[in-house]
Amino acid sequence: MAAMRIAVLKSLHRTTRLHNISQRFLLHRNEVRPISAIMSPPSMAVVYDNNGPPDKVTRMVEIPPVEVKENDICVKVLASPINPSDINRIEGVYPVRPQVPAVGGYEGVGEVYSIGSAVRGLSPGDWVIPSPPSSGMWQTYVVKEQSVWHKIDKQTPIEYAATVTVNPLTALKMLEDFVKLNSGDAIVQNGATSIVGQCIIQLARIRGVHSINITRDRSGADEVKEKLKKLGADEVFTESQLEVKNVKSLLTNMPEPALGFNCVGGNAASLVLKFLRNGGTMVTYGGMSKKPITVSTSSFIFKDLSLRGFWLQKWMSTEKAGECRNMIDHLLGLVRAGKLKYEMEMVPFNDFPTALDKALGKQGSHPKQVIAF
Repeated sequence: MAAMRIAVLKSLHRTTRLHNISQRFLLHRNEVRPISAIMSPPSMAVVYDNNGPPDKVTRMVEIPPVEVKENDICVKVLASPINPSDINRIEGVYPVRPQVPAVGGYEGVGEVYSIGSAVRGLSPGDWVIPSPPSSGMWQTYVVKEQSVWHKIDKQTPIEYAATVTVNPLTALKMLEDFVKLNSGDAIVQNGATSIVGQCIIQLARIRGVHSINITRDRSGADEVKEKLKKLGADEVFTESQLEVKNVKSLLTNMPEPALGFNCVGGNAASLVLKFLRNGGTMVTYGGMSKKPITVSTSSFIFKDLSLRGFWLQKWMSTEKAGECRNMIDHLLGLVRAGKLKYEMEMVPFNDFPTALDKALGKQGSHPKQVIAF
């Protein structure tokens, strides 16, 4: 009898948990639906009930159909990446994160599947991205209000459409917001092999701005250097190559950079500071080494350096949606023109656990993982 009671309690607990997931994503509406209500198809989704290690707390489940209200759009997701910020949200360490239970994924691209009766300007077959980005993209069908979606050119390669909002937009915004750069100026950055780093190199080159790039010491460093040079990098140094008293002596026919970018922290951030000219600015947008930034007193007093931070989500408010979307269209135009590219690996949705392991670094170094639905 006790065993039967335990089994019943477990069944009730699981039923309650699945019901809560449905409630969280508005999969069941309280109001009575008319017989003619438009419904989305059932959706396969990567969900997590609690925050924790992504490879432990995520699971793939089928979510029931969702009502498509008059201002809603049902989108069939085509592709969505696994970003570090997605991992941080699942872990529960990101400053802004959805309340659990939640569906993962913060950016992506999809095709309009069906629309509500009041929707104008979008039709089934159009390609859209959530702009500003919106949680819940790791599922086969997503239903959100029309205001969430931004129509894009269907000639855009799917993997770039899925990934344009977080990394390329960060690169473009940082190049524009902190220092007025003119043709012939220079910037310096660490983490140059990241997608943001690759984008900074190319976007700077388009403007006639030189780039000094710092990479970590690793096997295949010469190959990495050649890849970055092909993207338009002017100088590429490993951290050990910069263990000299005067790093600026390594530069030839290039001005001292006025602007630097740091996504690593620790010694890699100090190297960026060493390159900056008097009055220069270093912008920090990440901390991959999880080490603090240490700045000498002389850097502040005698070089008058400025340290700034950048968080894309803070800028991408509803009020900035128009500006954000214009910049996205510009970036996708560069992609279609062959002027902006970066490394990615497309992975089928059914292989999500493998892609997640790669994104977590459990299988060595891999390009950005993009889930294809």
